[in-house]
Amino acid sequence: MYINAETLNDLARLLGSLIMIGSAVLAVYKFIERDRTQSKTIRAIQTEQTLLCYGIKACLQGLAEQGCNGPVHDALDKLEKHLNKQAHGDILDK
Repeated sequence: MYINAETLNDLARLLGSLIMIGSAVLAVYKFIERDRTQSKTIRAIQTEQTLLCYGIKACLQGLAEQGCNGPVHDALDKLEKHLNKQAHGDILDK
């Protein structure tokens, strides 16, 4: 078997095609992995925000029970509406 310019050209094209396919597969893998990582981070942030909202609600209810008026009741009402909307958002949006 002789190795001439045409054979080298064919091998170079084959190698280039394989590298291109491998790069595309690697890019898709990295994209999927980054999306998984971001989804985990978002879920952790949402859990933390939920806990913070319930803590703030407890503080506002405690202040309201001690007789604080005005902005305490307004904030408590807005927070309860927000939590209710978040809990049932898919129903209210329709």
